[in-house]
Amino acid sequence: MSLDGTYDAGNIFAKILRGEMPSARVYEDDHVYAFMDVFPQSRGHTLVIPKHSTARNLLEEDPAVLGHLFGGVQRVARAVRSALKPDGITISQFNGAPAGQTVFHLHVHIIPRWEGQTLARHGGGMADPAELKILAEQIAAQIS
Repeated sequence: MSLDGTYDAGNIFAKILRGEMPSARVYEDDHVYAFMDVFPQSRGHTLVIPKHSTARNLLEEDPAVLGHLFGGVQRVARAVRSALKPDGITISQFNGAPAGQTVFHLHVHIIPRWEGQTLARHGGGMADPAELKILAEQIAAQIS
């Protein structure tokens, strides 16, 4: 998909928000929903999405929504840091398929990084749901 197009209400993140698909929830407020990536690039890879949006990417989103979204990203990234003690954290956001976007609902990746550890490829192997639940609980416990 290019940067232009129509929002698909059947995308996986929209289904998660409607409760039609399961997720390992990390954090939720009135504006954002954070959950574990089922295809993690590293242990603790978390996604944050706006709850009330039909923007497919950052370029389509209202600045007020972006403010809430990135406030949520910061809150969750701090919790990832406290819970997992990574050496660094990559925060990324893709716009359009050529940029690596695979789900066309605006979302931000929080990817913990450890010295000497290589990342799995984006959209690689699926994680164990039980492990994701444990990680989600560990991270959620650090959110203030």
